[in-house]
This record gives sequence, C-alpha cells and structure tokens, in this order.
Amino acid sequence: MAHNILIVDDNALLRRMLRTCLQQDPQWNVCGEAENGKQAVEKVAELKPDVVLLDMQMPLMNGLEAARRIRAIAPKTAMLMFTMHASAELLHEAQAAGIGNVVSKTDQLVEHLFPALRKACA
Repeated sequence: MAHNILIVDDNALLRRMLRTCLQQDPQWNVCGEAENGKQAVEKVAELKPDVVLLDMQMPLMNGLEAARRIRAIAPKTAMLMFTMHASAELLHEAQAAGIGNVVSKTDQLVEHLFPALRKACA
C-alpha cells in the first residue's frame, strides 16, 4: 500500500521535482501540495496524508509553526523537514515540534530522502 505524502514548499519548481521523484516509487503517492505553512495545515485537515514533507522557511507560517499545528490536529501524521539550513539546533527544534527528521535539500537529496521517508512511515 502506498503512503500518501503532502509536499509543502514555497518553490513550485522544487515541489514539481519532488513530486516527479517520489512518484517513480510505487511506495509513495503525492496526495497534494501546499506553498506555505498555513495552506499545509489546511491541506492536512482536508487530505489526511500519512507523511508531510515540510520546508522550513515559507511565507505566512514557517515549517516549525506549521508542524506544531499539524501535530495538534493530526497527531499520527509523520513529518519530515526539508530545508537548505539543516543543523543540530534545527533538528532539536524540529523534533520538539513533532518532526521526525530534518533532510537537507543540498545533501545528496535522493539518497537521504527515501530512507528518511521509509523511517517516518515505519
């Protein structure tokens, strides 16, 4: 059974690239996209994804605040943060907000993204 993923990033090109990449693996189904944290919270309530792939820096609401709100309305939804600025401090903040892991956008993306998604769904 495929896991439903919501992709949240303010960059449309990156969302499209992620969708294309994820849909090549039958384990993943991209059920929706959002371009900011506020939309992400609304889409989680509407689509009930298994996993949310969240960018950190977005307009209206950043990834950490969106994660806190998602955790409140969908406590079983797994979340991964996908950011340019991965650090130990951000990982700690992200985990406190309910995010399982932080994946760098620059760091061998595909090699790290799929294992992190599998772990989040385990």
